[in-house]
Amino acid sequence: MDLTVLTFLAAPLVASLVLAGIFAYLGLHVVERGVIFVDLSLAQMASFGSTIAMLLPALSHDPHGAGAYWLGLAFTFVGAAVFATVRGQSVQVPQEAIIGIAYAVSSAAAILALSKSTSGGEHLKDMLVGNITAISWSEAGVLAALCLAVGALHYLCRRKFLLISTDPDRAAREGVSLRWWDFIFYTSFGVVVSSAVAVAGVLLVFCYLIVPSVGAMLWATRIGSRLAIGWVMGVAVSMLGMYLSVQFDLPTGATIVCTFGLVLIAMALARPLVVRRA
Repeated sequence: MDLTVLTFLAAPLVASLVLAGIFAYLGLHVVERGVIFVDLSLAQMASFGSTIAMLLPALSHDPHGAGAYWLGLAFTFVGAAVFATVRGQSVQVPQEAIIGIAYAVSSAAAILALSKSTSGGEHLKDMLVGNITAISWSEAGVLAALCLAVGALHYLCRRKFLLISTDPDRAAREGVSLRWWDFIFYTSFGVVVSSAVAVAGVLLVFCYLIVPSVGAMLWATRIGSRLAIGWVMGVAVSMLGMYLSVQFDLPTGATIVCTFGLVLIAMALARPLVVRRA
């Protein structure tokens, strides 16, 4: 890999490492809560918002402009409010079912909207796998600042966030408002997802969120150890996937997604050799 290629990939690599860092942490919460598809659902809502923006002359038909970002963010805020309200309700419908319905409806609505666009097929592909290699240094900087701000919020409120994710019954007994803190969690989560989807696409964002957390669960039980393993896995797979995409001239996003899958399989196979559980 020559210097020109390395220079070209520097900003995308930084962006992928930022995403790996923030989503490795957020993924721990998602897995603990058992809402595995909340990321896909919020990501699809953000994509639906950008799709609507593409159809609006007032927003210059630009799915990557500022108007598209804010519209997508507004859609994720609506999803955050719905998911936070549903949790804790004494109803027979589980929260995961509502999340799945939101994903399916958002996906179908986006496809319907794209049917009226001449560039619908290209935009649909962009929604799924993104184009992380097209990110500029300024965009990577904004993404890093945003993730740092969300990370700081979660660090300052880490006790409440961890409590409502790992032991909601105890949180309720201690007087913690589950709906309010759930709304803050999903809103901050949606802010990161809205920005990440515009860069990396729905599938890659989902992999960054879930796969490192699942891999960490195979090898560790403590939160700190899982977080460390998730970060290492996310960073290593990002670098390996980007290298493979350049070496074999493959789409970067799809290559990283498949690399995540292969590394997770390798971790599962190696687990009996390196981990002993009591």
